[in-house]
Amino acid sequence: MKSKKNLLEQLKNLPYFGKDTIHQLGGQLGLKVNTVDTYISRFLGYKDIFKLKRGTYISADFYSKNKDDISYPFYLANIIYKPSYVSSWAALQYYNLTTESIRAVTSVTPKATRTYDTKVGNFSYQSIQKELFTDFSSVNGKFNFFIASPAKALFDLLYFKTPQFRGVKMENIKSLIEELRIDIDEMDKNEQDKFYEMIKKHINHEP
Repeated sequence: MKSKKNLLEQLKNLPYFGKDTIHQLGGQLGLKVNTVDTYISRFLGYKDIFKLKRGTYISADFYSKNKDDISYPFYLANIIYKPSYVSSWAALQYYNLTTESIRAVTSVTPKATRTYDTKVGNFSYQSIQKELFTDFSSVNGKFNFFIASPAKALFDLLYFKTPQFRGVKMENIKSLIEELRIDIDEMDKNEQDKFYEMIKKHINHEP
């Protein structure tokens, strides 16, 4: 039982971990593979660890200590499904461009659409054309994550909501933004210009 406690203590220091990592740490403690698998099941049962997806976990202790740091769920969003970047409502809230309550971290990916409902929140991934998987950057800090620029976050939101701007006219974009209660005037002027350029280019390329 001491080894079980020691294993859990080591996991508490990690922002996330896979089953291979648990087995490696268990091996260093002299535990057999079957024993480690039993411990994993018990950790899950007692809610000492939470599953993010198959074979990927976080400790309840680490999550409790970092859940109020917005960079942590954004970091996890990047980890759960790769490649991806945080966008749409979550990114707009990060940039203080909306006051809407965000219940899920929405990301964009060039891969298939996916949703992960976990004990620590909902993570959704919207599939976009590879040529539109652009205009995001890395924010570095305690937890590093990729996030869309303000312009691209708003573009992505409208892109999926309309959907894909089919039948939308350029002159109606501003009213669409207002309906969503997003204050685009709070966005940096360069970002605003970039946003409208993205919209114009995409609408003009729609058949």
